Amino acid sequence: MKKRIMEGREVSDEQVQAWADEAEAGYDPDELLKQWSRGRPPRAEKASRVVTLRFSEEELAELMARADREGIDRSTAIRAAVHDWATAS
Repeated sequence: MKKRIMEGREVSDEQVQAWADEAEAGYDPDELLKQWSRGRPPRAEKASRVVTLRFSEEELAELMARADREGIDRSTAIRAAVHDWATAS
């Protein structure tokens, strides 16, 4: 019998059966929508655009060091840097 693996852990036949029983009983679509939103929350009224950037290892290390010091993620750090540059006089 083939093992079922989910998120690195084996899933038992009993768990699979429990999921099947739950699905056969039916789901409330409104409740599912509350639990499972799709995608990231919007940053503005309209959808944001994805922009690909290339950084050298040194640039990325500097960026991440500063982001870590400030307790922010990489995307937030890049947006802050772009904003500061774009709005400088």
